[in-house]
Amino acid sequence: MGEEEQVEEQEQVVNPWEVSAKDGGKIDYDKLIDKFGCQRLEQSLIDRVHRLTNRPPHVFLRRGVFFAHRDFNEILDAYERGEKFYLYTGRGPSSESLHLGHLIPFMFTKYLQEAFKVPLVIQLTDDEKCMWKNLSVEESKRLARENARDIIACGFDVTRTFIFQDFEYVGGSFYNNMVKVEKCVTYNKVVGIFGFTGEDHIGKVSFPAVQAVPSFPSSFPHLFSGKDDLRCLIPCAIDQDPYFRMTRDVAPRIGYHKPSLIESSFFPALQGETGKMSASDPNSAIYVTDSAKEIKNKINKYAFSGGQDSLEKHRKYGANLEVDIPVKYLNFFLEDDDELEHIKKEYAAGRMLTGEVKKRLADVLTELVERHRLARSAVTDEMVDAFMAVRPLPNMFD
Repeated sequence: MGEEEQVEEQEQVVNPWEVSAKDGGKIDYDKLIDKFGCQRLEQSLIDRVHRLTNRPPHVFLRRGVFFAHRDFNEILDAYERGEKFYLYTGRGPSSESLHLGHLIPFMFTKYLQEAFKVPLVIQLTDDEKCMWKNLSVEESKRLARENARDIIACGFDVTRTFIFQDFEYVGGSFYNNMVKVEKCVTYNKVVGIFGFTGEDHIGKVSFPAVQAVPSFPSSFPHLFSGKDDLRCLIPCAIDQDPYFRMTRDVAPRIGYHKPSLIESSFFPALQGETGKMSASDPNSAIYVTDSAKEIKNKINKYAFSGGQDSLEKHRKYGANLEVDIPVKYLNFFLEDDDELEHIKKEYAAGRMLTGEVKKRLADVLTELVERHRLARSAVTDEMVDAFMAVRPLPNMFD
């Protein structure tokens, strides 16, 4: 590792297992784009999505939550030529309850599925969590099913969606593709991408192949038999990018298209933008299981405010929106563009107080969480089985 790289390393760490900014600062997304070698999501691409789908772009697109991509334009080119594609996203089931940050890729993926009318595969990496979190195989499998309930509650279409957990599904054609990938990636390469050390067990070193191959259609013969040319689009948070850098490097060598990606920034912790929320600190996040009272308390007590410390100063100087967490959360979840602009303007001018902004946020999040809770309570074991059944999806492209 060169001297420059070491300096860079100390500045911010972003990989699938750790996200932290330099000196407790903010994640520098421009630097991340440079370092990873992905592209900024330009307005022209968002306009194109609008045109091709005949529906307004999702709030996460309009407001730059999804901000980077790899070959997203190629997916749109193919779609415009009348070719189909499929979506692939996933979740590492490390806890029973999801926080709002976990919902973001799924909310966005649901929009993509509806807007483009395409099939979707969702990978639950229960094997990964067993290896990284030191969970038993049984516990990892149980958490995968629990998380599947939350995912189904986001409103996916069972006629276009296949959810699978690695412990149950890996084998057959999927495993054939894993071995092809494994033969193409040297130990040095995987150490370079993921930073594994001699102390890591061999399960970790071989795992990236498991996350790579859902981006190849032949891994799902019950869905895509004879459609080896089908392209794949992966919506995910940008910390997952290393897996797909590796995948894109290997894909052409084994006869597949490189998967395309559309990548989101991190949902900040309540305490401020110093990385992503930590599952080990329940006060750093709003969970989909939190009550209205808990949501209100967490926001009032922990949400970092950009408002001034006295009323007099606030009226005079206004709020600093750059660091204000309630405004950042509203940016994700308040649908109404006009209302959001109004809040930003009034709050920045000091005419609106922190308490008012926090109250509006508590209302928005309580409604979202309540809606999710109701949807989740309606998800039966039979529904989970239906989504996870290995079956053809005859109407997936209609």
